Amino acid sequence: MPQGRVLGIDAGERRVGVALSDELRLLASPFTVLDRGHGLAPVLDALVEVARSAGVTHLVVGLPLNADGSQGRQARRAQDFARVAQRVLGVPLEMWDERLSTREAEEIARAQGRNMRRLRQGGQLDAIAAAVILQDYLDHTDRSDR
Repeated sequence: MPQGRVLGIDAGERRVGVALSDELRLLASPFTVLDRGHGLAPVLDALVEVARSAGVTHLVVGLPLNADGSQGRQARRAQDFARVAQRVLGVPLEMWDERLSTREAEEIARAQGRNMRRLRQGGQLDAIAAAVILQDYLDHTDRSDR
């Protein structure tokens, strides 16, 4: 039986979308969006607080690969963020292919009848994208490995 929750992250340049799994690691839910406007330290502090209060034992960070699967500037930035986050949180990390996660998040929001302009402006779409990334991870990994 899995122990602890998984924290999913969509690390953008301006905002960091955060999602959490349930304790059984079956379902991912959008949790919050962290603004990077004041630098990385407040974002990392908030992630530490979320991880401690939610009992997080694993970290999944979206890896924005190019359409052909190659790594570009965004992928390298996500990997840099992930290395720092893993060091600060002290839990195992996995990078997860996030291609099309934003598009899927938009489709989910539209299907729920949500106002896309408001979601984008407020950054909530980033938390939904983080949940899409985390759900994909949960659906494609062997539960015995976690």
